[in-house]
Formats: sequence, C-alpha cells, structure tokens
Amino acid sequence: MSATQDVVELILEDHRRMEDLFRAMRSVEADRASALKEFSGLLIAHAVAEEREVYPALKRYKNIDDEEVEHGESEHEEGNEALLALLEVDEVGSDEWDEKLEKLVEAVTHHADEEERTILNGARENVAMERREELGAAFLKERERQLEEDCGSLEHVRGIVES
Repeated sequence: MSATQDVVELILEDHRRMEDLFRAMRSVEADRASALKEFSGLLIAHAVAEEREVYPALKRYKNIDDEEVEHGESEHEEGNEALLALLEVDEVGSDEWDEKLEKLVEAVTHHADEEERTILNGARENVAMERREELGAAFLKERERQLEEDCGSLEHVRGIVES
C-alpha cells in the first residue's frame, strides 16, 4: 500500500512497478509467467482507473490539454493490444515471447513517458494537492476493484481489445 494519496505519485509508482515487471519478464532467472500475470492485471486496472477517475477530472482544468488526455486513452488501447499479443504466446521465453514482449515494452514505456511529461506535469502545475489526493483515492478504489475482478485475464483483455 502506498504512503501517498497523490494521484500523480500513485500513477508514477505504477509506472515504476511496470518497469520492474518488464525486467522480470526479460530475465531467464525470474518467474516470467507470474510477472506477466501481475503486469497484465496492473496494466489493465491502471488504465481503467485513469480513464474512469482521473482523465475526465483533469479535462476540466484549463491548462491540461484535452488532446493529450485523449491521446493517452488511445495509447492505452495500443498497450492493451500489445498485451493481448503477449498473453496469447504459448511458450514463455520463446523467440515469439521476446518479440511480443518488446512490442509491449515499447508501447507502454512510450505512453508512460508522454503521460509523465504532459498530463502528470499539467496536474502538478494546475491541480491543488487536496484535489490530487481525492483523485488518488478514487484511482486506488477503481484500480483495486478491477484487480479483484481479475481484469488481467486473457479472456478479459481479449474482450477489452475486441470491444
């Protein structure tokens, strides 16, 4: 459990955890399948919580660019598609696994980088800490709800991508 309720810091913590899980999924010494399972749930729960609780609220601030928020949502779709492709690989650690993993890494790190430089910096500059903490509480609640529903399962991810 995080020590902060600041939505900016919570999102950053998720981004750092995703980076750790990428390293585990690349390592022959790690339990790659478990890392993928954790990553899948975290990615989906994180994106859903952002889109339901954070992005709509941030669009109301005049100095936070709506186009950047909408671009973030489309990048979530790209990440979901890359995640599905990796989840559908039969053999963990195969050449196909490595190829699909790198496409996922590329999609997610590109999004995280842009989100941190644009949306999150905009929130830091324009949203009062009290409001950021309210958004953080809502983000955590929705993210936890998604995780409890096994949002990272292959079937669920496939349903998101196909909808």
